Amino acid sequence: MVSVVVVVNDKMRLFLPLISLFFSKISFATSNTYANGSKVEVYVNKVGPFFNPHETYHYYKLPVCRPEKIQHKSLTLGEVLDGDQMAVSLYDIKFGENAKDVELCKLSLNDQEIDQLRDAIEDLYYFEFVIDDIPVRGFVGRLEEAGFVLHSHKVYLWTHLLFNIEYNGDKIIYANVSVKEKVPFSLTEIDGPPYNIRYTYSVNWIPTEVKYADRAKRMSDSSFFPNSLEIHWLSIINSMILVFILIACVVVILTRVVKNDFTRYNLTMDDMEEEEGKGWKMIHGDVFRFPPYTSLFCAILGVGTQFLVIVVGILLVVLFNLINLNRHGTITMVSVLLYAFTSWIAGFVSASMYKKMGGDDWVLIVNLTSGLFTVPFVMIWSIVNSVAWFYGSTQALPFQTVLLLVTLWAALGYPLAVIGGLAGKSCSCSFDAPIRTKNIPREIPEVAWYRSGSVHCVIGGFLPFSAISVELYYVFATLWGREQYTLYGILFIVFAILLSVTACISVALTYFQLSSEDYRWWWRSVFSAGSTGVFVLIYAMFYYFKRSSMSGTLQMVEFFGYTLLACYIFFLMLGTVSFFSALKFVRYIYDSIKLD
Repeated sequence: MVSVVVVVNDKMRLFLPLISLFFSKISFATSNTYANGSKVEVYVNKVGPFFNPHETYHYYKLPVCRPEKIQHKSLTLGEVLDGDQMAVSLYDIKFGENAKDVELCKLSLNDQEIDQLRDAIEDLYYFEFVIDDIPVRGFVGRLEEAGFVLHSHKVYLWTHLLFNIEYNGDKIIYANVSVKEKVPFSLTEIDGPPYNIRYTYSVNWIPTEVKYADRAKRMSDSSFFPNSLEIHWLSIINSMILVFILIACVVVILTRVVKNDFTRYNLTMDDMEEEEGKGWKMIHGDVFRFPPYTSLFCAILGVGTQFLVIVVGILLVVLFNLINLNRHGTITMVSVLLYAFTSWIAGFVSASMYKKMGGDDWVLIVNLTSGLFTVPFVMIWSIVNSVAWFYGSTQALPFQTVLLLVTLWAALGYPLAVIGGLAGKSCSCSFDAPIRTKNIPREIPEVAWYRSGSVHCVIGGFLPFSAISVELYYVFATLWGREQYTLYGILFIVFAILLSVTACISVALTYFQLSSEDYRWWWRSVFSAGSTGVFVLIYAMFYYFKRSSMSGTLQMVEFFGYTLLACYIFFLMLGTVSFFSALKFVRYIYDSIKLD
């Protein structure tokens, strides 16, 4: 009995994109079951340098054992986006039946093919197979370096694999591969051409008491890649304490200062003669003057709100274990779906704010909102995909998948943005500012350098970045390294702290700006916290050059291309949080004072 996993082939994806998206994975409570002696399919997937996690190539690009006709497995959207290209292998594994020294194939290789294997081993290539949705990884070969004066350089190829498969009843719980059952084949001292190589394998079935429901934990505990959770916990707790102290200080200071301002500004006319000359009360007739480029401003708020919902949605889905994280590309597919289905939120928020600010070009605001992230994404993705295609990497998306994503956006994402825009236009009320705006703008006085917009951006970006700097390392190590991330609850807490710090810093910086009689707080509130994305980009450069071993044009283009998009998302999200926090604060203080 096989699990309920609905997949479609490439031709069907051209005509049934929505079916592919909705039903490409439905495996919450079901599992693959096997009868004794039934075949367990082993799919070969990809190979690549260990230190370049996104530089992957199809396994059959190496001169290895392969069937006469390569048959590819039908993949889900998430698997394709994750760079998977699974194909049927020659391994003949029967459920519950051990095997010893089974010959896989014999190859006769030429000089070019041997050099290709040597280069792969020297670049620390690892391979990835898939058994019952379990990734099985190992190194292609072994490199030995010895001696300083009499230097020796030896390259060995693993020609024998031992599959260790744990099972409980009729279900596979865990699988891994060992290469140390036999000595490797030396590629340094070899006679030829032709070079004759014999590949073999063994299978060892191991009964276990681990239940299928605990399979994910079993897989994470024995991963091919490293893990470091104890240091993670201590670092996060330390970061949380520092951030809570920061928030408490900002709240206490602002509460006392604003309270004193209320007392001073609500004096009687006789007592105000000496208090009327300066402060944020003086700009009450300009503080609600709408900013320039209102259409772009509102589009940023709409898309920023959409990404806030997407991030919260992904974290909740992971926290409540609604998806199988060990299934290839699951989070990627969920992200794509959430982006499409939440497009109406961006349209609603942007159109609603646009109407409040007196805008009337609805075609412009909807199209600007739809393209604010889509256009930069397509531009960067085109460059990354072209480089991946040039190198023959599995990260290059096939035409059918590109067509599917375009269809998804055109048939679902864009229409929902239009519907949300129409709803926002219809449901929006007036801006209802507590103070009437004067017809003639007030002259803005010069301010000291430490109250300038650039300094505000540095402060407003650095403090939120400091709240996530520790966690950011583990996120980067997961996305661009070999760490296995499991503490999603901590990630949710850190995200909540990030939003809290952003809101507090935004309120503080807005207060200091208004106290300088500068009423242009609208755009500055967006850029001050949005500049966190710049600090994330600086950290990404530090991580790439100092903390990782990544190298090569393909890996560098992918790293910085997608990191730029991530920083852009930080700008949109935190800029939106900053503005709405500042708006709430400005309304509050001007609602609380007496005006003539």
